[in-house]
Amino acid sequence: MKIVNRNTAWFPSILEDFFTENRLDVPNYENFSIPAVNIQENLTNFVIELAAPGFKKENFAIEVEDNMLRISTEVSTEAAKESLDNSSKFTLKEFNYGNFKRAFNLPDTVTVEEISAKYEDGILRLALPKKKEEKALKKMVEIS
Repeated sequence: MKIVNRNTAWFPSILEDFFTENRLDVPNYENFSIPAVNIQENLTNFVIELAAPGFKKENFAIEVEDNMLRISTEVSTEAAKESLDNSSKFTLKEFNYGNFKRAFNLPDTVTVEEISAKYEDGILRLALPKKKEEKALKKMVEIS
């Protein structure tokens, strides 16, 4: 099987490799493999969903420092090579389970001590509970 290269211009431009319409067309796609993120807010918490299939929960590192939430992965190249069969080689490889780092600024309303995470079906879900608002006490003062 041969891979068909797209070439629509009579004289291909040197800059085509730098300004591609699609990230998948970039020669070094590994540099662009940042997982997609959904962020939801409801009354009691924020939920961050990070699409990262192909990892194990042990590969993730989640840390919070100075109201900055950092999510990263560390996958060794030896583990990636072990998963490949030595008798076959790729003609095209678009799956990339390489390392990535994402960072999010947390609002002051998040209770950092109660952040929880769960990795299931290729989605990393983080629950960031909001601080409970203290209700102002209303007190009637009796005039004597």
